[in-house]
Amino acid sequence: MGSRTPLYAEHLALGARMVPFGGWDMPLHYGSQLDEHQTVRHAAGVFDVSHMRPVDVEGAGARDFLRHLLANDVARLATPGKALYSCMLNELGGVVDDLIVYWRGGERYRLVVNAATAHGDIAWMRAQSGHFAVRIAPREDLAMLAVQGPEARARAAALLPAELAESALALKPFFATEHNDWFVARTGYTGEDGFELMLPADAVVELWRALLAAGVRPCGLGARDTLRLEAGMNLYGQDMDADVGPLESGLEWTVAWEPAERDFIGRTALEHLRASPDRRRFIGLLLSGRGVLRAHQCLLVAGQPAGDITSGGFAPTLGRSIALARLDSGVRLEPGDLCAVEIRGQAVAARVVKPPFARHGQACIPLD
Repeated sequence: MGSRTPLYAEHLALGARMVPFGGWDMPLHYGSQLDEHQTVRHAAGVFDVSHMRPVDVEGAGARDFLRHLLANDVARLATPGKALYSCMLNELGGVVDDLIVYWRGGERYRLVVNAATAHGDIAWMRAQSGHFAVRIAPREDLAMLAVQGPEARARAAALLPAELAESALALKPFFATEHNDWFVARTGYTGEDGFELMLPADAVVELWRALLAAGVRPCGLGARDTLRLEAGMNLYGQDMDADVGPLESGLEWTVAWEPAERDFIGRTALEHLRASPDRRRFIGLLLSGRGVLRAHQCLLVAGQPAGDITSGGFAPTLGRSIALARLDSGVRLEPGDLCAVEIRGQAVAARVVKPPFARHGQACIPLD
């Protein structure tokens, strides 16, 4: 039996199919993964993401510590409430985890890390804190909900504490606002608009029920995965991990190279790889033939192995199968190039595309 969020009984009451995920018992779907996916693309869905871990980093050395810990640079956060996405690397440039960090003003930050890596992340952070004057506090007292879709913000804001409703609706993308222990961020993992909400664990059941009563549909891990794949968003443990860094995972945009004197963990290894013309490239694929793209399938160029799919599946918004893939060292393919994927012993035609595949309910790539 895995760990359970405060909403575990609610999921069972709704008839959710529960599965193990990252050490937690989580809902895969509540009857139809496809319907949940389409609801988020066209209306509003809510995900229980209380398995993820907020971590508060505070103290006189918090800013300097995070500038050393993360590949992206928190010095870019010029306005309280602003957020950025970053990888946390090891010395070899592999990804310990990917996360969002919010600046709460002064020397106060909040990180949100992945469920399966949370314990290791916190241990890593503490081991790197060294001479920095910083406090690292996992917030196990908080629950998290992700309310996503074109109608999500309006429906969720009406249910927030009065002190937050107006400021939440005024948020720009990748900004957050807070009051007491309620924290509202205009972020997400679906390619749709919406909020990620952090609130006291003892208040989450009431909010969950209120959201469902307001017409927000409960959604599980299955829809969350197809939505993030359509949006071209990486999944830790598949698209990158401790052995694969951001430059080979389509995440170079998250690395702040300037100022050159900022010595973040993994920088030396990344700079060596950045200078290599043979580093592995990360691409998107659209299947032309019949079948479904899946992780670990072999990519073929001129009939020869040329890479591997890292994430793949059927894209409900497109009605086609899509994938993220990593090319072998020295292989170069550009959007529009043709290739193939080995599916059940057969070479099935595919075309290289540039993610994202779909966002805001619309295709982002040509389907012809």
